[in-house]
Amino acid sequence: MTAHPTHAAAARAWLAQDPDAETRAELEALLARAEAGDPAADAELADRFGTRLAFGTAGLRGRLGAGSNRMNRVLVAQAAAGLAAFLRAPAATATAAATTRDQVISRAQDVSAADRPDSAGSPDLAPAVVIGYDGRRNSGVFARDSAEVLAGAGLRAILLPRMLPTPLLAFAVRYLRADAGIMVTASHNPPDDNGYKVYLGGADEGAQIVSPTDAAIAAEIARVAAGDIRDLPRSDAYEIAHEGVVAAYVEATAAVGPAGPGAAGLRWAYTAMHGVGAETFAEVVASAGYPAWIPVTAQLEPDPAFPTVAFPNPEEPGAMDLALETARDAGAELVIAHDPDADRLAVAIPHTNGTWRRLSGNEVGLLLGWRAARAAHAAGAHGPEASLASSLVSSPALRAVAEHYRLAYHATLTGFKWISRAPGLVYGFEEALGYLVNPETVRDKDGLSAAVAILDLASRARAEGRDLGDLVREFGDTFGHFASVQVSLRFDDVRVAAGIMASLRADPPRRVDDTAVARFDDLLDGVDGLPPGDVLRLELADGSRILVRPSGTEPKLKAYLDARADSAGAAAARLESLGAATRALLSAAS
Repeated sequence: MTAHPTHAAAARAWLAQDPDAETRAELEALLARAEAGDPAADAELADRFGTRLAFGTAGLRGRLGAGSNRMNRVLVAQAAAGLAAFLRAPAATATAAATTRDQVISRAQDVSAADRPDSAGSPDLAPAVVIGYDGRRNSGVFARDSAEVLAGAGLRAILLPRMLPTPLLAFAVRYLRADAGIMVTASHNPPDDNGYKVYLGGADEGAQIVSPTDAAIAAEIARVAAGDIRDLPRSDAYEIAHEGVVAAYVEATAAVGPAGPGAAGLRWAYTAMHGVGAETFAEVVASAGYPAWIPVTAQLEPDPAFPTVAFPNPEEPGAMDLALETARDAGAELVIAHDPDADRLAVAIPHTNGTWRRLSGNEVGLLLGWRAARAAHAAGAHGPEASLASSLVSSPALRAVAEHYRLAYHATLTGFKWISRAPGLVYGFEEALGYLVNPETVRDKDGLSAAVAILDLASRARAEGRDLGDLVREFGDTFGHFASVQVSLRFDDVRVAAGIMASLRADPPRRVDDTAVARFDDLLDGVDGLPPGDVLRLELADGSRILVRPSGTEPKLKAYLDARADSAGAAAARLESLGAATRALLSAAS
């Protein structure tokens, strides 16, 4: 038995154009084993070349390695060239034609000469693309490859000055009035992953791409991939953004919640989870006037191996253990954690008998939503001119907050690409630790600005002799006692999650936990005016709710459970029984 001829041919063609010595050596060894009759190597070739990492609304994300189904320099060059072709296409340029000239002139006036591209205001008005990257393996390499390919295609490529958080790239797209942005990151994925997120400027205001833009870019990438990346023109005539871009982000983020009553003497611990958040966040904290943090030293500097955590996601069990230990030893009042690219925020508070508990994403999101609603109400905003938004799978309690303050509310599909586009948005969140507290400057989740807002809430509560736990309890007394939990099933193969979804669609459950299913919605059909999405929603007769969806970035199925009751204890009890029933339901469908 020898290697599958189609996959072997694809591997040899890949080797010829791969500029990376490490992935070439890896693939050469794999190909040699497959051609020698090793069935495991042949299966590995099939996995790497039997398909291609799909470019969608999340951009690209996958395991590092050689092959069309991995993240590598060939795939990144193809993606950059495809994006360049999209931005050069008549449909893309026509969208911005009415404003591009004014934007370029305004950029030249508003941004220092060191910040703006040298060609700003030039007659050809080439699209400008800002590129950022985090501290993961090959992030900087992928970013520079992208800059060279974009510059070679005649675009104005602007590389951020060093590894920086994802929210800073989202900010830079708007601040520099760029046509698009690229962020090289896999956020909180496992260490061997990397990814490629795309943002659009102009009318999209620096938000992540959505359909049908993703399909249009994917089509251009496919055309590029049919050729050889050695034929792509490259140029080192790209710009390095000035530090003024970082300074502007720090200033805007510090303004979200300047230190006030109760901030003096606040003791709090911070972890960057081996990511890129610490340096920028330290500047933000100092600018906002808060006391310096107690560092989780072992996790403060970027390290792509993530040596102290099994999985670099603050949501995962054990990920915050070192931070909680640091906080206990230091007598801290609060723990703040970022994920590796600092677009997500986790918060933990003292509990009982020396223990700590992490606030759920819904708890943090609702506190921040309450804060935003009060501010909007105080400013006289109401109705459609000011809205709160959350993803469908986040707690329905945000709607209650919006109604209380006479604000509009929007439920969106999962992801900030949708949340950030809600009309009149003043605040948005999703339960997966994502919060957008300053939509006027960043149209994406931002763990740094959200952390400043939490420090503001904690400090003000402290000045009244209270803490964040008291605010959580007050929220329930004010808006009702909501309880939420996520049930996750992780697999080795993404097809398992798809199979469970198909099974539930084919035979929708009539009862869950002896409670009748009052409504079953398949959001692939575009329910309630939403774009189609791979989500199932079950509304039970007692007012409880279950939503099920596959993860967009991992081989995982997620179920989101919500209950509401007259007391926190009753809501928690209902949620516990609902969780057991949901696990049984998903297991039976697998």
